[in-house]
Amino acid sequence: MASLLSCQSLTKSFNARPLFRQITLGIGEGERTALIGPNGSGKSTLLKLFAGLEKPDEGSISARRGLRIGYVPQEESFSSGETIAEVLGVALKPEGIDAIERDMRIDILLARMEFPDRDQKVDTLSGGWRKRLAIARALITEPELLLLDEPTNHLDLAGVLWLEELLNDGLTPSQGFVVISHDRYFLENVARRVIELNGMYADGFLSAQGAYSDFLEKREAYLSAQQRQQDSMETQVRREIAWLRRGAQARSTKAKGRIDQAGRMIGELAELKYRNRQSGSSVSELDFSTSGRRTKELLAAKQIGKSFEDRTLFHDLDVLLTPKRRLGLIGANGSGKTTLLRILTGEMNPDSGTVKRADGLRIVWFDQSRSQLEKERTLRDALCPQGDTVNYRGSEMHVTAWAKRFGFRAEQLSGKVAYLSGGEQARVLIAQLMLRPADLLILDEPTNDLDIASLEALEDSLTDFPGAVALVTHDRYLLDTVSTEILALDGKGNGRYFADLAQWESVLEEERRGALPSPPRKVAPENPKPSAPMAENPLNAAERRELATIESRITSAEEAVLELERKMETPAVTRDPIRLQECWGALPVLKAEVDRLYARWEELESRRR
Repeated sequence: MASLLSCQSLTKSFNARPLFRQITLGIGEGERTALIGPNGSGKSTLLKLFAGLEKPDEGSISARRGLRIGYVPQEESFSSGETIAEVLGVALKPEGIDAIERDMRIDILLARMEFPDRDQKVDTLSGGWRKRLAIARALITEPELLLLDEPTNHLDLAGVLWLEELLNDGLTPSQGFVVISHDRYFLENVARRVIELNGMYADGFLSAQGAYSDFLEKREAYLSAQQRQQDSMETQVRREIAWLRRGAQARSTKAKGRIDQAGRMIGELAELKYRNRQSGSSVSELDFSTSGRRTKELLAAKQIGKSFEDRTLFHDLDVLLTPKRRLGLIGANGSGKTTLLRILTGEMNPDSGTVKRADGLRIVWFDQSRSQLEKERTLRDALCPQGDTVNYRGSEMHVTAWAKRFGFRAEQLSGKVAYLSGGEQARVLIAQLMLRPADLLILDEPTNDLDIASLEALEDSLTDFPGAVALVTHDRYLLDTVSTEILALDGKGNGRYFADLAQWESVLEEERRGALPSPPRKVAPENPKPSAPMAENPLNAAERRELATIESRITSAEEAVLELERKMETPAVTRDPIRLQECWGALPVLKAEVDRLYARWEELESRRR
């Protein structure tokens, strides 16, 4: 496998704190690589080094001559007032292509990315569509190496499935990518190599070929071997220390050599112990406090509906929340998930229906915008607003111990919350909410930016919480693990319950692939005309046979159109101007055939007696 990019002995620090040291690794042609690690391990920084946006403190990066790199940052930015097509046109300017080819490449890519209007202003796009545009901007230059930093953030579940399909089927075999993500299902489905940055490894990272599940097996074997190495070395060091205490018979050269060897072994053991300590989760248990309420019914919403500007988000919707019931909410961006949560909490009123809450119901709300955080406060003040201790479940805990529970070091306490990473800020908010007793937890995208260790701790906490939970997240593993039922909003006014995420995905796949438009059924006109004229030209035997088969012919013709459109999106066609032009020429012919069959169907139906 030809190398696209390699780094030698990379070292990088942030505010005098080392992120990683002496990292040496390479990315090969066509590799599908996932980059994982705890918050603060330097994943985003390493990606920026690969993209040439930052320089290492030490070491070097070598890239293949002329390597084209596409970079999708964690937070995308666009110029105000630009249209979607203009954003892509600006990205293509350095390529030096003519206007006709530029417009063709933009149109083809926008079709693949499912953008409905190339002239839509970027300022009007939702977070999910902005993320799609950022990915499109990176892809338009046909990069050989695609770098994606948390690309699933802001995407709804359907968007995450779309991104998986794009990375699995939308790239050429020679195109490689490195993606940072904490979404474990996403990692399992797209990665063919996993690299974890972590100080618990001797090289500063661990790389494993295969899917995420293969990586977990290799990591477990590595850590077990490292622990056995520590146990063996501890035995050797105890033996050498005992020898040293007895004193050497003579300070011979051989004895001095053994003393030096013992010193080296003690140093190596200390390093092993340090690395093995890092293998534990930086975040201990995340236990939300419960009020202990035994009310059977905490919240009951009946026949509720909500609309905005003549658009119905949902109607006639029933929601029942009882202790140990954990409701997962899914749906496209803008389908009304957050609006429904606000109605449940009482922050917003429904247009119709009723919401009944238990007397004195205590609700804890995790807002996806994290607006509760005062980012100019120090971490100490944010975790412990008064004094040096917090009262957690009736016990006093010093702020240093409380901070350590959430993976924070003592030296971070004096820094501002604004300087923390997104995942660290999420942990601060969770720490604040854990101090408040709750009957009902409302969590709106709590997983954004959280590392895998924090996600696992959050899953355990929500699963064990004795109250009710309403959860919005694009993390499918969390939804599967926590939810006792799924409510899917389609954004068209409908809500539907599913037993689990697999059932929802199955229905979504059937609707996406199998729901070809059915031929229209005959509807009686409001003012029917006399039937006598139709009898003047009844169907003959051949026409009746034609009518009996025309619906299946319409379906076949529509399938041919869809098949050609899918073919036009494949790299084999998009990179071949001749084949692409042939497809563009054939598409109107196939569509015209569909229109002809529909017209013929309507004519025959109108004459059928």
